[in-house]
Amino acid sequence: MNLTNIITLTTDFGTTDIFVGVMKGVILSINPDAKIIDITHDIEPQDVHAGAFLLSSAYRYFPPGTIHVGVIDPGVGSARRAIAVETERYYFVAPDNGLLSYVLCKEKVRSAVNLTNPKYFLPQISDTFHGRDIFAPVAAHISRGVSLNSLGEQITNIAQIPISTPDTSESEIIGHILYIDRFGNLITNISQELFESVKRGRNFIIFVKDRQIQRICRAYAESSVGELLGIFSSFGNLEIAINEGNAAETLEVKRGDAIKIRFQ
Repeated sequence: MNLTNIITLTTDFGTTDIFVGVMKGVILSINPDAKIIDITHDIEPQDVHAGAFLLSSAYRYFPPGTIHVGVIDPGVGSARRAIAVETERYYFVAPDNGLLSYVLCKEKVRSAVNLTNPKYFLPQISDTFHGRDIFAPVAAHISRGVSLNSLGEQITNIAQIPISTPDTSESEIIGHILYIDRFGNLITNISQELFESVKRGRNFIIFVKDRQIQRICRAYAESSVGELLGIFSSFGNLEIAINEGNAAETLEVKRGDAIKIRFQ
């Protein structure tokens, strides 16, 4: 795989504090030619599930050879491993806490290592900021051609978080809310492909708590302002939204709540 100088950052650090800027400074000190792209830094603190979903939604839109750094790391300073993974198309550098779970459902792993070689870390390692001291320098060294084998010991087991998959029958799909975006839209684990394969031209009702939806819109504006609607997101998942409103607040739902579709 041909390397690029592109390094992406996905964290829960926010942009008020200096953490993201410091990581970028470390990367550029090692590779001044690096192109650093912010995917997001607004993941809720310590929300590994959200980070895993968002990273998996974004990574494949970058050129092959891109190095993706993920730091949502509630276990920083503990015995959890820091890892680097090479797949057929990309590199990933992250804590071994399930952050790569969704990615590794889509990518074939070529190599994975436990990051143990301090030669590629900063000289002093804090117990609270491995993004600066380990993940950023490792990503920068990879971008300069350092092999994963030089970074640490090969591993075959990578931590996974539970990934919810829809339950299906001839007449029903039961899925769950995977993520709630900043607009209050409910992103589910029901793909358009699954929906169409079960629907087979039939009518349907989507049940969200005590509310019902009987059509899928192609655009938010196909519904009236304030109307509850179903739409397939730009990433191909069924989304429940309110036109110019906040579905999560209005329906009082949370991640993990069920979304049922009945076909008739």
